[in-house]
Amino acid sequence: MISVLFFAQLREALGVQKIEIPIDQSLSLTELLAFIIQKNPHWEQALTRKNLLMSINQELAQVDSLVRWGDEVAFFPPVTGG
Repeated sequence: MISVLFFAQLREALGVQKIEIPIDQSLSLTELLAFIIQKNPHWEQALTRKNLLMSINQELAQVDSLVRWGDEVAFFPPVTGG
């Protein structure tokens, strides 16, 4: 099982904070996104934004990073501060 969290405006756009993905094989973040979009096609626009940030187990990750069973993945918009 992979836990997927959504934060900030992304969470609001999707209407959900967390989903569980019952996949027990390793896959890239790109493949995970494709799986999520296949199951929720109306999320495609929000999940394919160029500036979408991703993390695996609370560490920033790239689209080709591997996700494994038991990982926590998070998607969130860019963060600014001052």
